[in-house]
Amino acid sequence: MSKLLVKPKGTHGRITHVTPETAGWTYVGFDLWKLGAGETAKGEDRARETCLVFVAGKGRVSVDGKDFGEVGGRASPFEDKPWSVYVPAKYAWSVTATTALELAVCSAPATGRLKPRVIPPSKVAQEVRGQGTNVRHVANILPETEEAESLLVVEVITPGGHTSSYPPHKHDRDDLPRESLLEETYYHRLNPRQGFAFQRVYTDDRSLDEAMAVEDGDVTLVPKGYHPVAATHGYDLYYLNVMAGPKRTWKFHNAPEHEWLLTK
Repeated sequence: MSKLLVKPKGTHGRITHVTPETAGWTYVGFDLWKLGAGETAKGEDRARETCLVFVAGKGRVSVDGKDFGEVGGRASPFEDKPWSVYVPAKYAWSVTATTALELAVCSAPATGRLKPRVIPPSKVAQEVRGQGTNVRHVANILPETEEAESLLVVEVITPGGHTSSYPPHKHDRDDLPRESLLEETYYHRLNPRQGFAFQRVYTDDRSLDEAMAVEDGDVTLVPKGYHPVAATHGYDLYYLNVMAGPKRTWKFHNAPEHEWLLTK
């Protein structure tokens, strides 16, 4: 199995745990929790900010002892826009599930200069990207236009039979304004759940070239290179992207041999 493919461990509690150390990189961390009503997830990091994304279900949120109330609501990531909570570095957080809860914990380096806040669906801008069978639906949770120190967080729904993160692009060079260096994780969900999708991660010189069959609940790591995704017929694909690097901006470089697709 590819080292870039992270399978969930179990079906309850913290089932996915990606750190800079386990991924072999510098910036991005990603956890996925599955909780029953009444159960709690918690965390605190002096040097990392966190975005809590309520993938499905509801929970009561506390940040540094302050009650932020019940957050969340959608039953599935394939319906509605998400609720999220931004937690600065140096702040402790806890989420106690009030229903069955699927909680994504996205993190990256920070100093703690910002304030915690709830990000309701009304603050999440949506857009449609691509044409034809390259259409996908994007929900911007923490884009560049919203406050964070390092994190960029986005959800994407790719209909069955469509491609995404396509034409292939990359963001692995600190060469602004042309390209930014950003590590990236993809948390994948399929609808119906027994489906699968494909993701390829590769560099121009093919020193990295991995093609992966992605199943419901898998995480893929993108340390560098191009990273297109294809959803198979009959199965819609959801993924949650977490990106971070030395500068908080998304400037990508398209694979030159495929850039002609943008003019069709």
